[in-house]
Amino acid sequence: MPSETSGAGRSVEVRVPLRWADMDAYGHVNNTAVVQVLEEARVAAFGVPSGTGAGAGEQAVPPPIDLLEGVGPGVRTFIAEHTVRYRAQMPFRPVPLRVVVSVEAVKAAAVHVGYALHDGVDGTLCATATSVMVFVDGATGRPVRVSPEQRAALRGE
Repeated sequence: MPSETSGAGRSVEVRVPLRWADMDAYGHVNNTAVVQVLEEARVAAFGVPSGTGAGAGEQAVPPPIDLLEGVGPGVRTFIAEHTVRYRAQMPFRPVPLRVVVSVEAVKAAAVHVGYALHDGVDGTLCATATSVMVFVDGATGRPVRVSPEQRAALRGE
């Protein structure tokens, strides 16, 4: 079994509303708010993270991409890394950003999630980003390998 599947290709488009507090003094979306937008988009695409106790597994509608399919009980998901590249100014607008969330790569115990953040008015690509999500045993804190079922689900098979 390969340890990486590049270009897994599963993606979903979500809309993320901006809050007044997301705006900086220049009328742009603040860089710290961008990381929160990534979180909102990731939850909209993949559902509530495992191990949170915050309704995980009790979602009324299944997420568009089930990141947790094939994951055993007690496994938690954590962010190991974020990378953000700003491509254009991101003005604060009273309309949601259009965010394309994709599975970029599936590795042994991690998934690389890609994002493309587009202005909600004119569609300008304002930022691209990547998050590395790791799977960890909640009891031991040790990494958990991606299961074959999870790998297949993330690849859309």
